[in-house]
Amino acid sequence: MPAIALFEPEIAGNVGTIIRTAACFNAPLHIIEPCGFPFDMQRIKKSALDYIEHALIFRHSSFDDFFATEIIAKKSRLILATTKGDVDYRKFEFAPNDIIIFGKESAGVPEYIARKADAKIFIPMQNQMRSLNIAISCGIILARAV
Repeated sequence: MPAIALFEPEIAGNVGTIIRTAACFNAPLHIIEPCGFPFDMQRIKKSALDYIEHALIFRHSSFDDFFATEIIAKKSRLILATTKGDVDYRKFEFAPNDIIIFGKESAGVPEYIARKADAKIFIPMQNQMRSLNIAISCGIILARAV
């Protein structure tokens, strides 16, 4: 089962919604800190509801910690979901040990992280729309990845 990683998420409600999505698909969720909000389970639970009890959540103190323990040590591929991607997510061949990383809501991921990605995927949008909400994007891509 591919996993999801959130790089320094900024909105607690999005994290809660993604926790629900991860729980429903039984996909591990990696949260790479620091978060843009105090990581308070009460705040997150407002959108995660009781799904949080069924989610497998890992917190990492930094991207370097995450990369060392999850990508290098487990030989996983890092798949970056980005509006700047070059592969349509519907045409990408996901593998069971892939970790799909989503960047900050306001800025995505820094270039040094983008360079470490094994692939950069995107969701095509009509009418020159800029982007979807991160939680919606996560659900769309995870549904295709499984």
